[in-house]
Amino acid sequence: MGNCLKSPTSDDISLLHESQSDRASYGDGADPDQEPPPPYQEQIHVPVYHPTPSQTRLVTQLTEEEQIRIAQRIGLIQHLPKGVYDPGRDGSEKKIRECVICMMDFVYGDPIRFLPCMHIYHMDCIDDWLMRSFTCPSCMEPVDAALLSSYETN
Repeated sequence: MGNCLKSPTSDDISLLHESQSDRASYGDGADPDQEPPPPYQEQIHVPVYHPTPSQTRLVTQLTEEEQIRIAQRIGLIQHLPKGVYDPGRDGSEKKIRECVICMMDFVYGDPIRFLPCMHIYHMDCIDDWLMRSFTCPSCMEPVDAALLSSYETN
């Protein structure tokens, strides 16, 4: 891999050297009344949820009903079976080898989640998918109906 934006001249290392204007901008220069830059503040990560597939909102912007619906959805997702990907002894056997959400090959030991329709996905991929849409990305089978019917039979 190379730099696709190469210039015909050599690199300008003068940008690395501190100039007088740089020192002045940080309060080290001639103006003693100038304030130092504000201290570094970490950005607080606020989770983003999808009340419906077409909506995206911060957790602080959700209504109480949406929060309850999302909590129920998280609970249903946690009840789906999970496991670890193991291709088996024979690599040639007809087995799913790719997560259709991220399109990456499964690697031995990857955490996976099984849907009631028997499709498998990376756990992080399908959990995020199911927070947006409660259908299987491969066959479009509703996941919640299958889960609820399995609770009724037990």
